[in-house]
Amino acid sequence: MKHIISVLVENKPGVLARISGLFSSRGFNIESLSVAETLDPTVSRLTLVTQGNEQILEQIKKQLNKLIDTIKVIDFDEGEDYVAREMALIKVNVRVETRSEVLSIVDIFRCKVVDVSVDSYTIEVTGDDNKIQAILDLFKPLGLKEIARTGKAALLRGNKSKKNHIIKERE
Repeated sequence: MKHIISVLVENKPGVLARISGLFSSRGFNIESLSVAETLDPTVSRLTLVTQGNEQILEQIKKQLNKLIDTIKVIDFDEGEDYVAREMALIKVNVRVETRSEVLSIVDIFRCKVVDVSVDSYTIEVTGDDNKIQAILDLFKPLGLKEIARTGKAALLRGNKSKKNHIIKERE
């Protein structure tokens, strides 16, 4: 089962290395990773996707809690009310006869063409896994040149109480 975990950490050198080391030393895989500064420049939000059963997830959360730079750990449970998105840049082959098809797909999926060359378009798409996979499936027969995907970013919807999701919080 996939799990999305958000970790607020001190924005200091080496924090990401310690977290990735924690995962690799215990044989856990990080499927997706996104890190950026928050509104507070001294704090970064690290959002990762990992896979495992409840025992593995509990072990991951406990290990994250032990890291000194961890401020807060939030586990987005399956079925929980949250928003998660990912961005992908997709470079697709275009020929004179396929340009209109590519532009039609871009329009249907509300994407943007961010770069144009004689034989390719680079398209920016933002959405959930299903949307990104669907557009990749449509572009595959046309010829995918390159794909770059960000990791997921996730937040609880609205004014949801985080009390049930907070594993550790700095005093």
